[in-house]
Amino acid sequence: MNVPSRLNSEPRLEDFPYRLGDNVRFGDLDPNQHVNNAVYATYFETGRVTLMKDPKIGLTPPGLAWIMVRLDIHFRAELHWPGTIELGLGVVKLGRTSVTFEQVVFSEGRCVASAMSVGVLIEEASRRPTPLTAAVIEKLRPWHKRGIEVAPPKL
Repeated sequence: MNVPSRLNSEPRLEDFPYRLGDNVRFGDLDPNQHVNNAVYATYFETGRVTLMKDPKIGLTPPGLAWIMVRLDIHFRAELHWPGTIELGLGVVKLGRTSVTFEQVVFSEGRCVASAMSVGVLIEEASRRPTPLTAAVIEKLRPWHKRGIEVAPPKL
């Protein structure tokens, strides 16, 4: 039996618990008058960083920081200016020192790009990976992607 690839299935915005609105900027365009592929990395960064650095959410304990170690983007449709976008993010996997996110960019109800990204928690002083704390694991729980089971990390 052939099972469709997750990359080929159409994401649903409602499955992503963390959402953020943004604007397509004129400066995001390339000479073909659509959003340049490199700009999508910035859109995905905006979604992740806004969540991870929000002091009210508390995902970055003192003395620790998050670094990006992987970003795999799937371009699904052209995006044009002017316009607005909605960014979605959901936690799909917890590692000993890492978090894997599935992320999306929607415009006018359509997914125009999706990505898998991995962030690693590090000690600021040593710049070395450090295990996710119990508090961080618990604070990530509301952001688990809908419809999947996120297992606790193997410690």
